[in-house]
Amino acid sequence: MKEVLEFLKLCRVYFIATEEGDQPRVRPFGAQCEFEGKLYLTTSNQKAVYAQMQANPKVEISGMSPDGRWIRLTAEVVFDKRREARKAMLDACPELSHLYSLDDGKFEVFYLKNATAIICSFTSEPVTYTF
Repeated sequence: MKEVLEFLKLCRVYFIATEEGDQPRVRPFGAQCEFEGKLYLTTSNQKAVYAQMQANPKVEISGMSPDGRWIRLTAEVVFDKRREARKAMLDACPELSHLYSLDDGKFEVFYLKNATAIICSFTSEPVTYTF
């Protein structure tokens, strides 16, 4: 999991795909942290992506690092309502404080479970991580 976390940080921006009915939806994300040994991401419960993940927790993530490697990650999201989890995200990504506050009622964090990540490049064999 740590290798995947570090790779997502390296990408800076990565894209999460969800579904809405029969239509795929993709949008950029860029905040992540480790909390209690799990990879956490964040969103607002005011966004369509939140409703989409509530309806179907399966997501795919893709991003590309500056050195030309890319990641393909499949997982299920699990929302964590604990204040400690939100605090860990704000501590790891203080730039989020211009969007969210700890108890604003819209700040949501979630972790990835049943995850398989493949980091690929044109010059080496893919590396697979599961967590």
